[in-house]
Amino acid sequence: MEPTEAVRMILSEAAPYPELLRTARTSHDDLSVGRTVHYSVLSGMLREAARKNLFPALRARYGAESFEDMVVTLAREIDRQAPVVRR
Repeated sequence: MEPTEAVRMILSEAAPYPELLRTARTSHDDLSVGRTVHYSVLSGMLREAARKNLFPALRARYGAESFEDMVVTLAREIDRQAPVVRR
């Protein structure tokens, strides 16, 4: 799954939440034209979807396997961009 598809899944259920809808729409538009979306935006979007309890709706609409692919895809993109913290 591509990050664009993963964000589209969140976008499909974000209509009741204007802030999440705006973030998902902007991220989807940017990814669609090949721009990179900052990891903090993706992380915040995933976190906000969890706070708004969208995960059960996404799982019901797309199935457990597609839901897991969506989370893994976004997590990999976040991990790819996030700076490594030295300890």
